[in-house]
Amino acid sequence: MTCMLLLASASPRRRELMELTGWDVEICPVPVDEMVQIDERAEALAIRLARTKARAAAVECPACELVLAADTVVVDGGTILGKPVDAVDAERMLLLLRDREHEVITALVFLQPASGEEIVQTCKTVVPMRAYDRKALQAYIAGGSPLDKAGAYGIQDREFNPVELSQMRGCFANVMGLPLCHLQRALGRLGHDLTVDLPTRCIAFTGYDCSVYQEILRGKL
Repeated sequence: MTCMLLLASASPRRRELMELTGWDVEICPVPVDEMVQIDERAEALAIRLARTKARAAAVECPACELVLAADTVVVDGGTILGKPVDAVDAERMLLLLRDREHEVITALVFLQPASGEEIVQTCKTVVPMRAYDRKALQAYIAGGSPLDKAGAYGIQDREFNPVELSQMRGCFANVMGLPLCHLQRALGRLGHDLTVDLPTRCIAFTGYDCSVYQEILRGKL
């Protein structure tokens, strides 16, 4: 039995975003070593990890027509921030990012196992963090949400609202881990046109008035 699209991810955020496409997907999370190599830059890291996931998932499910893998990296002044190891590490990261801008980079790798054809897309968003206070930060950490997220925050965590959205110009879904317009653009290049208005769905889902989706779909970003 074949499947049309295999998503090589255990992320619940990516699954939620994929649902907006209207596609039925199979999930095949694969473990990878996320250790940064010597002198490896953030974008190269994201591409390497996404490519590793895609190829591993293709081996696990060779009958799938198309494999999608993604990796998201948080970068602060050249320093790559992974997932915090504990609450203390989460507090350190959130204090570091507070009231400043940093960058989030996601790499998407589409792999067609039958032909070996691969398409790579990368999306970058400059993220301005708000000046949250220490008490709110600690309550957020106590709730556990930051502990499974790179940079120790989720842009979608509305109660804490870590990001100053009024000052952000870029892809919200990218910061969640799956830039949907880049996904749509790549699928189009592979000959798969979506039957839904994905930007409108994304805006409704995130509540973020995106100003860049047309540029992305035209290949300008």
